[in-house]
Amino acid sequence: MTVSSDYLAYVLEQLGELGELGDVSSRRMFGAAGLYCGEAFFGLIAADVLYLRVDDSNRAAYTARGAAQFRPYADRPHLSMNYYETPAEVLEDAARLVEWARRSVAVAMQAPPGARRVATRARRAGKHKR
Repeated sequence: MTVSSDYLAYVLEQLGELGELGDVSSRRMFGAAGLYCGEAFFGLIAADVLYLRVDDSNRAAYTARGAAQFRPYADRPHLSMNYYETPAEVLEDAARLVEWARRSVAVAMQAPPGARRVATRARRAGKHKR
């Protein structure tokens, strides 16, 4: 699940306008990269594929395009997370990607407080840095 530096740089460049909501940053984690807007963990990159966070408010946009769920364990395909692959036509259009990412940031901000605190503590402890 490695992430190439070129792909990470491309995604961060495409997300440049998202910075109006807070600093956009990435942190390496388990061979992948987590994407943050301020304190909100809204996406991840694994094997040079961008996945954005979803819930019932934005999941249909992904499933309508046949987007795959992020599955962190190849040997346990029944387990998945609330992250979906970003369609290529969205990724390649920076303005459209920022719209989709804004929805994912909103989903992340609505996450249960316990989930947000764990991510914040990990970052403050110096884990998951680039």
